[in-house]
Amino acid sequence: MRNPAFLCIVPMRDVFTSPIFSPVSSVLISYAERIKHADLVHISGPATLDGVLALGQLEAACLDLGLKYRRRLYTPRHHLPRDAQPAWTEEEKGLTVIADVEEATWEVNDRPETSHVHLVPLNTSIEMGEKNRRLSGALDPVVQAGALAAWLAPNGRRVRKMRPYISLGLWLRGALDASMDPVHTTMLNHLKEEGSVRIVPLPEVDAPSPGMIPGLSERQLKRLAKVWPKMDVDQRSLALSELILPCLMEKEISTPRLEELVWHRMVVGDAPMDLASQAHAIKKEWPEDETASKLFASSLLDGWLSSGLLKAGE
Repeated sequence: MRNPAFLCIVPMRDVFTSPIFSPVSSVLISYAERIKHADLVHISGPATLDGVLALGQLEAACLDLGLKYRRRLYTPRHHLPRDAQPAWTEEEKGLTVIADVEEATWEVNDRPETSHVHLVPLNTSIEMGEKNRRLSGALDPVVQAGALAAWLAPNGRRVRKMRPYISLGLWLRGALDASMDPVHTTMLNHLKEEGSVRIVPLPEVDAPSPGMIPGLSERQLKRLAKVWPKMDVDQRSLALSELILPCLMEKEISTPRLEELVWHRMVVGDAPMDLASQAHAIKKEWPEDETASKLFASSLLDGWLSSGLLKAGE
């Protein structure tokens, strides 16, 4: 099998041209200019999967550009007392860039002017559907970091390898647990159209992480995957509907997230494991201890920057 880490080396389409970025593009480009001209960049994020996803995009750009930088993984909020302040700090020398993935969503015009770059979730909206309904959502720090990385190093080898993961932070957010997330859908279409990911139904994933869908029969899924290539469109639709029918009764998963897991799996090249499965498997392995969590996050980030894969399929 070909190495899937190198199958995402495709031309990247400028995400800043997407309508979801129009309210924030000028702000993010100003951040990118500051990063590009800094003598030293301090990149900080919490020791969480979201933090790793954001830091990885920024580090890839720094490495591709040859920018001098330092990484800091700080203590996530779930390890701090309830009334404690966030654990990130601004360094005295150089430019501090904070990927604050745990922060609440802000309006772009409510951001205070700071000497550091503070990436927080930002409100946005987009018109979708035949009736052009305006739907609201949030641009999380992971997708913002991916946009910054692509602006800084549009032809960067590492940035291109890590490109498929820019929407994974949106996947991990809680928006899909309530309703369809227009920002996630828009980014998914963007990545598909530029060729960074393939969007496939569940039976076409070689090694999906088990346990992601409550009520799903893994045995029936394996049977369906074997006969899937011989089925026509109508047969596939009926078979998948029958497979997930018991899952619709489960309260642990929302219908929008279930639909994404069944019909819209993000796959990089020929990788056996889709991106949502990689995230699920990593979260299951994540240590609860604070010190061990930071070491795990650092090792995960190093491996991702080296290989372009968060986790290889078994």
